[in-house]
Amino acid sequence: MADETMTGDLRGKRYAVLATDGFEQVELTGPVQALKQAGATVHVVAPGAGRIQGFNHHDKGETVAVDVTLDQAKAEEYEGLVLPGGVINPDALRLEPAAITFIRHFVETAKPIAAICHGPWTLINAGAVKGRTMTSWPSLQADLENAGAMWVDREVVTDHGLVTSRKPDDLPAFCAKMIEEFREGRHDGRRHAAA
Repeated sequence: MADETMTGDLRGKRYAVLATDGFEQVELTGPVQALKQAGATVHVVAPGAGRIQGFNHHDKGETVAVDVTLDQAKAEEYEGLVLPGGVINPDALRLEPAAITFIRHFVETAKPIAAICHGPWTLINAGAVKGRTMTSWPSLQADLENAGAMWVDREVVTDHGLVTSRKPDDLPAFCAKMIEEFREGRHDGRRHAAA
């Protein structure tokens, strides 16, 4: 997912991947691999300890180990956030007040966020989409627009530190832009996104 020019760019930086059971397998493992190849430390953060269940669309995939539970995770210790998709995963996280609080830290401190497929659902609850240009899995278009986002159908969209993509096929472009935005760090002007 990451090319040689990205190697080592993120050494010494820590990033959180927030997920729970029902995440789309490659939308978690692909970004984690890209971040690690760039030298980053990556923690899978989830509401519960142990392992979380991945899916390959409708079929069960592999499980992934949880590095830090949500109640123990300190958002201020991370430089950026990844939100993988899968239908079940973000829908469940939307009901977790601690997950929304965790995400809101990245929004309020202008740290970069990368969300793919159904991942942007949780950004609605965190108050992160109004005035932002975004993409997602097509079924989220109305939800995002109703929350004030400008939705576009492109493989990857970047809006002042917010990176979004539509589906697993977009992962190469998504991971490349994620690394680029994470390398840049905080985007203090991102609330003033261009139309």
